[in-house]
Amino acid sequence: MNKRLFVPARLDAFLHRWFTGRTMDYRQLFAIYVPVFVDTAFIVLMALLNTAMISSSGVEAIGAVNMVDSLNLFIVSLFIALSTGGTVMVAQYKGSGHAGMMNRTAGQAVTLVTLAAAVVCVLVIAFHGPILRLLFGAAEPAVMDNAVIYLVGSALTFPLFGLFQGIAGVLRGAADTKAVLYLSVLMNVSYFLLNLLFITGLGLGVRGLVVSLFLARLIGAAAAFFYLRKHSVILTVDLRSALKLERAVVFRLLNLGLPFAAEQLFFNGGKLLTQTFIVTFGTYALTANAIASTLVQVMQSGSSALSIAVVTVVGQCLGRQDEADARKFIRSILGLSAALMVLFSLILLPLYPWLIRLFAPPAEIVDDIFALLVLVAVAQPVLWSFSFIMPSALRAGGDAKFTSVTSMLSMWLLRVVLGYLLGVTFGFGLMGVWVAMVTEWGVRGLLFYWRFRGKKWIHRLV
Repeated sequence: MNKRLFVPARLDAFLHRWFTGRTMDYRQLFAIYVPVFVDTAFIVLMALLNTAMISSSGVEAIGAVNMVDSLNLFIVSLFIALSTGGTVMVAQYKGSGHAGMMNRTAGQAVTLVTLAAAVVCVLVIAFHGPILRLLFGAAEPAVMDNAVIYLVGSALTFPLFGLFQGIAGVLRGAADTKAVLYLSVLMNVSYFLLNLLFITGLGLGVRGLVVSLFLARLIGAAAAFFYLRKHSVILTVDLRSALKLERAVVFRLLNLGLPFAAEQLFFNGGKLLTQTFIVTFGTYALTANAIASTLVQVMQSGSSALSIAVVTVVGQCLGRQDEADARKFIRSILGLSAALMVLFSLILLPLYPWLIRLFAPPAEIVDDIFALLVLVAVAQPVLWSFSFIMPSALRAGGDAKFTSVTSMLSMWLLRVVLGYLLGVTFGFGLMGVWVAMVTEWGVRGLLFYWRFRGKKWIHRLV
């Protein structure tokens, strides 16, 4: 039966005009995007519910978790960056039809990410005390005690997360996004159910969160490894070959991944530094930042998925040497991102009085959280999309260095410096830090759009 019969004629014409090219049609594009979106939305939903659960242990617990999560984000961005190198190369090899190199690259990428995660695990556990004192020494003692437990426990899961992320990255590059969706759902449902048991049921607080995280990532890593070895139709990875790192393949992976890793480390390092500003504002500010950040993730979930899917789409277009298609899909995806952000904001903001009850925050910060959400809802449809989707697209073209340098400079010159001036020097507090964040989105997005209009971002990698 012709599947086109299920799509109304006007909608079919619209989708064909904006989301169909010579490389793929809109059905193939949305077949890549929809599983990534469901995956992202599910992760965000679980994060929301888990934040709500840990908030039942008090503002000290939620403050500690949010504080350490800003550090964790800084750390795991290294693994995500290295896995993105695998995603880009696998996508381009798939687009060019080089199945042998696609499989070899996939195996090398998974090994590289897992090894990096194991090294970081050892370093963080060894130096957790000095790290926390350096970054968050101004935190209250109860917050710091919870932070120690959560940081050490999180570090133990890094190798498991690295293995999972490495496999997910190469599967996305091969356009096997359904498998990534199923694996992510398995891991996150496990995390949620375990949190229900250890936090809500047994009342273990942050300790329960750590146990849940370790078990969930163990389940996710084991399932991902089993799928890649036994059930993947697109990728065939030889374990012995994967464990023997090949200099040429690793060099290409690092050439793509390290600039992105440096970008992510500096970018999230800037976010981490702004977190140290927020710590000085007090535990209530930490709690408000944690809850607002969680709700903003919901507002951005549709577009966050597009920033992942665009790497596969553009990588396959350029693997087939079709620059026109790559440019068309980038523009269409940017428009779709803006529309989704408007839609999600229009849904979320009216529901705020009910959503905020999930977290049971102190009454003093309820209005402050809503003000932060309104700021983001107004600014993000255009500013966030150009700031985050555009660099993913440029990176899929092999333009890793420009995107990395631009992101690092904009983060440190605008978000960090301006955030300190507005938040601390001029006394605007948490709102000042968030205004600096939105400003940085705008400037960075303009620079990426300027780069996109030229041709220097397109590099032949395969």
